[in-house]
Amino acid sequence: PYLESARLLGQRTGEMHVFLASASDRPDFTPEPFSKLYQRSLYQSMRNLTGKVFQLLREALKDLPEAGRIEAKKVLDQEAKILDRFRTIVGLKITAMRIRCHGDYHLGQVLSTGKDFVIIDFEGEPARPLSERRIKRSPLRDVAGMLRSFHYAAWSAFFSQKESGLIRTEDHSFLESSAHFWCLWVSVAFLKAYLEVATQGNFIPKSRRELQVLLEIYLLEKVIYELGYELNNRPAWVMIPLQGIQQLLKT
Repeated sequence: PYLESARLLGQRTGEMHVFLASASDRPDFTPEPFSKLYQRSLYQSMRNLTGKVFQLLREALKDLPEAGRIEAKKVLDQEAKILDRFRTIVGLKITAMRIRCHGDYHLGQVLSTGKDFVIIDFEGEPARPLSERRIKRSPLRDVAGMLRSFHYAAWSAFFSQKESGLIRTEDHSFLESSAHFWCLWVSVAFLKAYLEVATQGNFIPKSRRELQVLLEIYLLEKVIYELGYELNNRPAWVMIPLQGIQQLLKT
């Protein structure tokens, strides 16, 4: 039953981006191309984020539960690989456009009417300065935020029930694979519907390879941001982004 909801949410997300990119007579909303300077700036931002969060993770290692320490060490060993992924943005020829987008897009920013969705809170990430929130970005950054939110929806439910003792130990493996299965197919339904609508605009990459690279980079940036957030605010949830990083690096 979630597939139709995911499809509709993908459609509405695409319509949101098409609308935000349609005001060609207003400079603040006119789509702009990627530039080499912007691409280098984007890479440097992602590199700085990774360095900051990974240092935080190293400092927190001793306080993590054993399972968390094992996963954290695996992720720390992948730091060079992560930076190599981010570095691909520098030399990539990008045909996509940058637009004003939502800026803080996830399941907590949509309200269900029962038959449709209403998207709320367009102020961007409150912790960032207004000047930074106004910067035009690839709308795939919003898409990555929603895809990561699906991952949270599945795994937060699993970990909460596991910690509460509602799941039998012998069922852990099956339910982990079920959570992954659910997340995968909900993401497919969302992304397919999104792309069908978003291609009406001029902001989506023209090649599948470019689309894949950009989406993977934004997903990786988002999950590393999540890791830093959990370390600072909800250490008990740190396994969710740790697993998310490892899954993304397998692609």
